[in-house]
Amino acid sequence: MNKIFETPLYAYEHSPDQGTPAPVRHQVVVIGAGPVGLAAAIDLAQQGIEVVVLDDNDKVSFGSRAICFSKRTLEIADRLGCGRPMVDKGVLWNRGKVFFDDRKVYEFDLQDEEGHEHPAFINLQQYYIEEYLVDRIRALQGEGAKIEIRGRNKVSAIGTHPEHVTLEIDTPEGSYNIEADWLIACDGAGSSTRAMLGMDFVGRVFEDNFLIADVVMEADFPTERWFWFDPPFNKGQSALLHQQPDNVWRIDLQLGWDIDKEREQRPENVIPRLKAMLGEDVNFELEWVSIYTFQCRRMEQFRHGRVIFAGDSAHQVSPFGARGANSGIQDTDNLSWKLKLVIDGTAPDSLLDSYDTERMQGADENILNSTRSTDFITPKSETSRLFRDAVLDLSEHYDFARPLVNSGRLSTPTIYEGSPLNSADALDGPERARPGAPCPDAPLGDEFLLSKLGDGFTLLTIDAEAPDVIEEDGITVTRLALSFKDDPSMQLKARLLGSNDSAVYLIRPDQYVAARRPSYDDALFRSAIRRATGKE
Repeated sequence: MNKIFETPLYAYEHSPDQGTPAPVRHQVVVIGAGPVGLAAAIDLAQQGIEVVVLDDNDKVSFGSRAICFSKRTLEIADRLGCGRPMVDKGVLWNRGKVFFDDRKVYEFDLQDEEGHEHPAFINLQQYYIEEYLVDRIRALQGEGAKIEIRGRNKVSAIGTHPEHVTLEIDTPEGSYNIEADWLIACDGAGSSTRAMLGMDFVGRVFEDNFLIADVVMEADFPTERWFWFDPPFNKGQSALLHQQPDNVWRIDLQLGWDIDKEREQRPENVIPRLKAMLGEDVNFELEWVSIYTFQCRRMEQFRHGRVIFAGDSAHQVSPFGARGANSGIQDTDNLSWKLKLVIDGTAPDSLLDSYDTERMQGADENILNSTRSTDFITPKSETSRLFRDAVLDLSEHYDFARPLVNSGRLSTPTIYEGSPLNSADALDGPERARPGAPCPDAPLGDEFLLSKLGDGFTLLTIDAEAPDVIEEDGITVTRLALSFKDDPSMQLKARLLGSNDSAVYLIRPDQYVAARRPSYDDALFRSAIRRATGKE
């Protein structure tokens, strides 16, 4: 077994909170030390918020679990200070291929334009992500940030109150109580927080099961995503192959609905399936085996007073499309700056309602795409199967059929159409940079745009005059002044100016566009700042 699974990453330590006569109050408590919970804690700590992370484990997650991390997630990880080790370790890929039986019928390139700092996706085992995030927490502690991670601290009871949350925590030394101004639940699909508060999911559970196997082997497959419909080695079902670092390969095999899950995970049953796929002569070692069921569900609300849910504790999707961990990290990216402003008193509590509005839109988009993928991958009627197979046959020869092929629409950031934080679009510019959209990256000589935006509100001016700093109702907005001449490739102009000679953008701390105009108008941009912080 890989030693990384066995070594405590945040071993249990006695906390001073365990010996106090009254519960200690903390600003923010995060439940769950997976990628989503750790990302939330780092984001808040970098903004000066005191955070305690609680987890009933003390090690990285067993097995690769989430492995595909999108360009947007890498951009967020850069801002959190751990993007570089992820990219350095990860397997970079942009291309995917789809097979029907033993024929290649379709292939795609996810990043068909130049001028981006990051690839469309990297493959990297979740346990490495967790290790890098914990390393970042240690670095922040060394810099004096008030961030703590407590292993083998299991939350056993939660009480909600108008002004705080109470938690009872079990440890190897007994139980103790603390309080939190705010609680963020990032404890996964089987969230005990959700159960303790008597909440549930709404949505669909699909009647199918997939076997996941992490296989260590030397292989000369290219670094691409390969997906099979009805392959010779798994007739009537589907399969997926991905490369990961350290010669680990992720294999997903559809098994059907009526199976004995415990039996199917036994090595004596898994290994013959893998040999049928890889070949009898291929030497490999099983690192991890699991079985999952497609689920496309979410909570009816993500915010419940001072308890806020993020990641799989709030919503679940099928794994094809890499929408789980990526959407969870985007949850925290959306939430953290809003919670910071509310804690500081520079935004009303109602700003957090926009987290519900925007991220439920993101969850619904992911659920819709995952449901469509699942229906295409696992047709539930003969008519649906005939349609699916006809599309695959046609896609081998005809362009019009290829957009209908659905082996998992891969994760893209949500555009918050109609968000109450958006100002009306006042620039006839590129659609990809409209209010509610993430600001597109662009090269600036040897640098890139997103790396220069920082953690606060930014007034991005391109060949336009504006104040260097705007102070509006407790919010500080700093200017980033650029010219399309800063990018000889003209990508800045193409992605943010279009046919305009100048532009001014108001960019939120999560790098989303809140407002844009061809030139600076003081009254209108001050109004946009108030709207983006929930004050209008």
